[in-house]
Amino acid sequence: MKKILLTGAGGFVGSRICQQWQGKYELCTLPRGFLRTADEASVRQVIQFEHPDIILHMAAISDTGYCTQHPAEAYRANVELPVWLAKAARQVGAKLVAFSSDQIYAGVKQTGPLPETLDVHPANVYGQYKLEAEQQVLALCPDSVHLRAAWMYDLPGYGLPIRGNLPLNLLHAALKGESVRFSRNDHRGVTYVRQVIENLEPAMELPGGVYNFGSGNAGDMVCTARQFAEAMGIHVRIEEDTWTRNLVMDTAKLEHFGIRFDTTQQGIRRCLRDYGLAKE
Repeated sequence: MKKILLTGAGGFVGSRICQQWQGKYELCTLPRGFLRTADEASVRQVIQFEHPDIILHMAAISDTGYCTQHPAEAYRANVELPVWLAKAARQVGAKLVAFSSDQIYAGVKQTGPLPETLDVHPANVYGQYKLEAEQQVLALCPDSVHLRAAWMYDLPGYGLPIRGNLPLNLLHAALKGESVRFSRNDHRGVTYVRQVIENLEPAMELPGGVYNFGSGNAGDMVCTARQFAEAMGIHVRIEEDTWTRNLVMDTAKLEHFGIRFDTTQQGIRRCLRDYGLAKE
């Protein structure tokens, strides 16, 4: 049984990994709040003590606005910490698998699905730091795997942490009689978190490098929001905007290794089936 050390185990993705992988792997986690104050020596000491086969790094400060307002704190969390983990992984012979972000593509002018080979210059601090982390960690650990994750969602349940996401935002707006605003020129994949976790298992065996990791989406976000609302059987006012963004990722590289995601539209239907909410 492989031993996997998880960072961010109490978060949105990490808590679901702990639930879905219980009994399949030897999972070890860090003390709550440890990474907020730990220095490089403390991180190295923990990794040496646990001596995992795989380090699955999910901890991050992912709020793009917060990263812009607190760049030093965000740099420590999103660049320095993964570099410390990479050095420790190299010392103990562990494979590092780290979550990156589709925000690396923020500011790209190209339309259509975006490949990993694209020359990128992220438009926000979070994306800039995630790109720098990829580059620094790969220089230290060429066999490390970096998964550029799309916007993820789940529904409340199982007593697990939940956060704002597309279906939840639509549900809240419908219950409060409020409107939500999306742009016809905004394109991004939206991914069911439980499929992310399923696909993490084969992803841990990938050769080192960067991989787009999430659902594709042929529609704009106005269309996508309406599709989600229709699938959930709710009525919500969706106002249209015109601002432009493209974060849709080309997953051909990942699919070459046999790892595939549902489309954004297929994913919400699967989610609703999992929760017994699918319309007949």
